[in-house]
Amino acid sequence: EEEEEGAGAAPDFVSFASSCTLHGLSHIFAEGSLGARQALWALAFLLCLSLFLYQVADRIAYYLQYHHLTLLREEGSPQMTFPAVTFCNTNPARLSQLSRRDLLYLGPLLDYEPGMELGFTPAQPGPGGEEEPLDLWGFFNRTCHQLEDMLLSCSYRGQRCGPGDFVAVFTRYGKCYTFNAGQDGKPRLISMKGGTGNGLEIMLDIQQDEYLPVWGETDETSFEAGIKVQIHSQDEPPLIDQLGFGVAPGSQPFVSCQEQRVGTWGGGSGMLPPTPRCGTPNPIPIPPRRVERGTQPWGPPHHLLTSLSPRPDFLVEKDNEYCVCEMPCNVTRYGKELSMVKIPSKASAKYLAKKYNKSEQYIG
Repeated sequence: EEEEEGAGAAPDFVSFASSCTLHGLSHIFAEGSLGARQALWALAFLLCLSLFLYQVADRIAYYLQYHHLTLLREEGSPQMTFPAVTFCNTNPARLSQLSRRDLLYLGPLLDYEPGMELGFTPAQPGPGGEEEPLDLWGFFNRTCHQLEDMLLSCSYRGQRCGPGDFVAVFTRYGKCYTFNAGQDGKPRLISMKGGTGNGLEIMLDIQQDEYLPVWGETDETSFEAGIKVQIHSQDEPPLIDQLGFGVAPGSQPFVSCQEQRVGTWGGGSGMLPPTPRCGTPNPIPIPPRRVERGTQPWGPPHHLLTSLSPRPDFLVEKDNEYCVCEMPCNVTRYGKELSMVKIPSKASAKYLAKKYNKSEQYIG
C-alpha cells in the first residue's frame, strides 16, 4: 500500500510541475528517470533562484542603510539676517575683584590652597558679603570682565554701537556677550552685502593685567590670553567652548562667513524630537526661573559639583559611544574664512596709546 501511495504522489507532483507557470520547473520534474537534460535545467533553475534571492537581499540591505540625496541650490537675496556673534574672555574672573572669601570657594577649581603666595592684594568684600551664601550667578556677574571696560570701539555697517547692543550670556568661560541676539524686543539686524565696512567691527581690551595667576593645573586652568568667538544663529545658544575660534591679543582678524542651511527633503520643519538615548534616559524639563533658596547646607562650588548626579560625568566620558544625536530637521551653520594682521603697527602705536589713555607698551 505504501508503494502504491508513493507511486501515486510522484505523478501528482509531475502533473503539478507541468501545469506550473514557474519557468523551468516542468523541465526538471518530468516523467521518467533523471537525465542530463533535467540536471542542466535544475542547475540553471537553482542558479537563477540564487541570483534572484541575492538581489532581493541586497536591495533590502541597501534600503536599511537609509541613503539620502543632498540637493544644493543657490538663490540670490537682496538682504540676509546678520548672524549672532558671541565672544568670551578666556580669563573667567578679574584679579582685582577677588576677595579671600572668593578664593576660599574657587581655590579647589584653580588648584589654590590656603597659605600659597597670592601675588596680589585681595579685594575687600562688599557690605554684608561675609554673611551672604555664595551666589554663582552673582559671583560671575561681579568678577567677570565687564563689556563697558573691554569695548573700546564698535560699529555695524558704519553706524556706532555700544554695550547696549550686546546681551550677556553665561558659558563655561563665565560671562560672555552676544551681538545681534534678537532678544529684549530688538529686531535682528539685516546685512545688505558682504565685505569690509558692511559688518561688525569691534576693538577690545582683554585686560590681561587682570588675568588670574596660575597656581596649578586643573580642568579650569587657562594658559591662554585672548578671546573666544563663535558665529551662530539666533535660534541656538552659543557652544563657544567647542565651536568657537580664538583671537590672540595684538591681532586684528578678518572673518568672512557663509550661511549654510540644511533641511530635510520635502520641506520638513522644526527640530526632530529628542530621543531618549541622547542625553539622559529620562529628560526632565526645567522651567526658566531661578531656584528658590532652600534649607540644605551649602558649600564651595567643587562640593556642589561633586554632589550632583554622576550622570554629567558619564556623558562627558561616554558621549562618543552612547550618545549619537540625530541630525536636526533644519539647521543653520556658518562656514568661516579667517585671516589676521598685527595691530598696532609701529606707526599707529603712539596714536592709539594716546586715544585710549594707555601706554605704548600696553598697546603694543
